[in-house]
Amino acid sequence: MSEVDAVLRQALLACWTEVTNAGGAVGFVPPVTQADVAPVLDRLLEGVRSGRDVLALLTVDGAPAGFASLAGFSSPLRRHWATVLRVQVHPAHQGRGLGTALMLGVHDIARARGLEFLHLGARGGTGVDAFYRGLGYTEVGRVPGAIRVAPGDDREEILLVHRL
Repeated sequence: MSEVDAVLRQALLACWTEVTNAGGAVGFVPPVTQADVAPVLDRLLEGVRSGRDVLALLTVDGAPAGFASLAGFSSPLRRHWATVLRVQVHPAHQGRGLGTALMLGVHDIARARGLEFLHLGARGGTGVDAFYRGLGYTEVGRVPGAIRVAPGDDREEILLVHRL
């Protein structure tokens, strides 16, 4: 998806805020407000509008239920891969396999764009890296203390890749 209107932007903003406040590791630490999330969402959407990045939208009964983005690279040396960012399913829809459906959709989008590799980082201490390994991702490294969720609470960033 490359076009996001005001209605969809608001749905994405509400989703991201609610996912964060439910404990999701999607770039923030709870509690957050929509005003906290909006500037980061707008930067994500600018990448989508520019055509460099793409938004993968998960819908349930025609309504937004989650999303992820694929961030591309402008370097000619890296045009065959992208970074997966902000993978999230609204709390009301979690526990039904929709995260897997979203990621399989991300993989389909990536293949359709001619990508060969996907990369992502997962916050240590959440267990979400096991989810990604179940989808074929391989851990390639850990960066101790890369993510600071609070003073004295530094987490490692777990780096994973997937060959499509």
